[in-house]
Amino acid sequence: MRVGVFLFGAVEMGDTLGAGGPEPTSRRYGQAEVLGATRRLLGTGALADELGFDYFWLTEHHFQHEGYEIVPNGLLFGAFLAERTSRIRIGTMFNVVGQWHPLRLAEDFAMLHNLSGGRAVLGLGRGTVPREIEPLSLGRVSIGSTDNPDAQAADTANREVTAEAVDLLLTALDNETFTHRGRYFQAPPPGIPDRGGEVEELTLIPRPVYPYDVWQAISSPGSLVEVPTRGFGGVFWLVSRPLLQARWERYAEVYAAAHGGAPGPGEKRMVVLNTYIGDSRAQAMELARPGHDEFWRFLGPYGWTRAYLGPDGGMPPAGWVPTLEDSVEQGVWAVGTAEDVAAAILKLRDDLGGLADLTIFPSGPGESYDATDDQLCRFAKDVRPLLEAAP
Repeated sequence: MRVGVFLFGAVEMGDTLGAGGPEPTSRRYGQAEVLGATRRLLGTGALADELGFDYFWLTEHHFQHEGYEIVPNGLLFGAFLAERTSRIRIGTMFNVVGQWHPLRLAEDFAMLHNLSGGRAVLGLGRGTVPREIEPLSLGRVSIGSTDNPDAQAADTANREVTAEAVDLLLTALDNETFTHRGRYFQAPPPGIPDRGGEVEELTLIPRPVYPYDVWQAISSPGSLVEVPTRGFGGVFWLVSRPLLQARWERYAEVYAAAHGGAPGPGEKRMVVLNTYIGDSRAQAMELARPGHDEFWRFLGPYGWTRAYLGPDGGMPPAGWVPTLEDSVEQGVWAVGTAEDVAAAILKLRDDLGGLADLTIFPSGPGESYDATDDQLCRFAKDVRPLLEAAP
């Protein structure tokens, strides 16, 4: 089982975390706090490499003065991390395709991948927050967030633009020369003069000289079809165990139909599991609660609980916020001693019929980096040996 680490990359928020803290959108942090957190993130990434983790993932987010996710460019951050590490693979969960021109995303990914010796992982997503995507796409595309009054239309347009952008991105990465004539992108645009003629094709410089993997978020019925059809790895997060098992199996069915054979047990699919390890289960629950509650205070309004089961076992009602006990019961958080967390992961593996790629989310947004580093050490030294020794 390959094990990765995923962090939001937040400013440390001290004792204001949790249910009694300030309203998330009222938080505001300055450049000193942002720079300090970014430097600590580099140290945590280097620690993950030393501890033997297989992947280090960050997010791509913009304009978040609230301090929850402060890395706008995981590829640029990854270049600095690659220089400080030797073996860990580096990815963004996820590069939001609509916030890039696909050819710039292709160039930047290829640069990181080549200079890191093939350690970059291409993560693709469609976005979460209209505040971020609309300014960067110059209004061309938004996102169907639950706080977007035009959510359905925005989601449809986003899906169309993203699909074509990914087509262009892969064409550029995988071919010596290329052209693209689509609804949203023209590459090269017609009529570009060049030394007495016109530009008829392009070559991406650089292109990947090492094989590369592509992972994409699966959080909707559309992506549950598109991702396995393309053959990308699918990432599942914040999904209650019964829904996860159904989606896990559906991915394999779609993949088999598209590619003539199912993936191996647990292959081509990744689970992100929120974890917290303590000396006792009671201590772990106490320490995990502020970060868990801050997580949902921040992300709940964007509809991220949609893959939970609500109090009646059906869809969560609007505005419902899970408790830590809800998250543990539904298998989205694994909290307890090292033995408890290992047992939860092994049960997850058995329930899914195999688990090749696990990524842990070891601390809530705004927790201290000392606590995060401690969680990584506990997992590497106390949990992973139990996983490796298990039949």
